[in-house]
Amino acid sequence: MAQYEQGMLDASMLIPEPEENFFLPQDVIDHMERINELSTKHPVNVLVAGKQGCGKSTLVRQFAARNKRPLATFQVGILSEPGQLFGDMRLKEGETYYQQFLFPQAIQTPRCVIHLEEINRPEHPKALNMLFSVLAEDRRVWTDELGLIKVAPEVVFFATLNEGEEFIGVEMLDAALRDRFYVTLMDYLPPEVELEVLKRKTGVEEAQAQTIVNVANQLRSNAQEPVMVSTRHTLMIAELVAIGASVREAFIYSLQVSKDILESTLLSMHLEMGLTKSDDGRIYQPY
Repeated sequence: MAQYEQGMLDASMLIPEPEENFFLPQDVIDHMERINELSTKHPVNVLVAGKQGCGKSTLVRQFAARNKRPLATFQVGILSEPGQLFGDMRLKEGETYYQQFLFPQAIQTPRCVIHLEEINRPEHPKALNMLFSVLAEDRRVWTDELGLIKVAPEVVFFATLNEGEEFIGVEMLDAALRDRFYVTLMDYLPPEVELEVLKRKTGVEEAQAQTIVNVANQLRSNAQEPVMVSTRHTLMIAELVAIGASVREAFIYSLQVSKDILESTLLSMHLEMGLTKSDDGRIYQPY
């Protein structure tokens, strides 16, 4: 509950700063522009799914920054009961009162971006029930404490999630809830794009960046025991290498990976040079 206490009515909903060197496929950038345009007609819901550490939350922030919209983020993972996003009963000097949280203010703020983080990880599945109303075409919800709440014009709801057996505590998103969203899928960056990101963001030399990307992709594609190496991880590794660590040391201290698998990958890797045009034909651009 503490996170919600920090996000009450006196909290600011700020427009995020643009992030340099965040690459997306051009078709995803185009889709985000259409979402922004569509929101001028009615509030829009977007579900961003994909592997951990591949830029889902950054995509939401960049959407808000690029379109100069305020952003409010809510951790769905701590919800344990219906209505908890809206507020809670409190006790002060022996008397109970209703404390409204940030969510009602955010959804009534025109053009606000609402980020529902880890939407498939609530403590109790029924905690999401009140979201059905604000995400539906009617865009309104009634609470006994606050009365009728209407979603403001041009609000965009983003929900992010990780799905898969490797994520402990997650639930498959309710089909009726998922049906209310446009879906955007995020994945690992193509090697040539990830190489460019590492160089730009960490200052690591190109040969070292290429080695990091090659090792990461071989670990990801290991037939016997694939290792999840996110872009977040490769950036952490590149930062260590840029200040003097070896690639081997950086991987050891940044990943929980078998030493045998890592050593085998380092022995078998080979270098490949590339640009920012992906082999799959998609053009990746800074967003």
